[in-house]
Amino acid sequence: MNWYNSVFTLIDTRSFSNLWFWIVLAMMWSSISHYVLGVPFDMVVRARRQGGQAMSDLEALVAIQARRRLHVMQASGLWMTVLWAALLSAVAVLGFGYGMEFAQALTLLGFPAALVFALGFRLALQLEREEPQDEALTRVLTWHRFIVQAIGLAAILITALWGMWHNISLSVLGR
Repeated sequence: MNWYNSVFTLIDTRSFSNLWFWIVLAMMWSSISHYVLGVPFDMVVRARRQGGQAMSDLEALVAIQARRRLHVMQASGLWMTVLWAALLSAVAVLGFGYGMEFAQALTLLGFPAALVFALGFRLALQLEREEPQDEALTRVLTWHRFIVQAIGLAAILITALWGMWHNISLSVLGR
């Protein structure tokens, strides 16, 4: 076996039977649920418990992240939305219309992540409009994290069920 076969055996495009895909899925949702609007959730917990300087740091970082996201949306939000919608739609059609397993895996990763990012932009708008402080801010960020975790749980469940069905159907039907 030469190095070419070794590399392509390691980087296999059969996603649902590949350990690397499941590692990427777990790491992606772990990272997405840890950062609420770009702010590590441990800062939210520390600010709620300690208050004072920790709360001031949280408020400053949340304000910076919210303004940053809003600036990105104002500068290029329409083009980003159109590009991502076209890309995700094309990948979904390739995956579920034409049966490409790798495209199915990308769709099952991309659509829920896009939903979470859209909710992040919505949260940034809400924070700019309402400007919550102290406990109200930590409550909003905690609720957003709960929603993100629920989306992640549903995405992992759907991906696992689809992957199991895909693997079982391949082995049973001999395709």
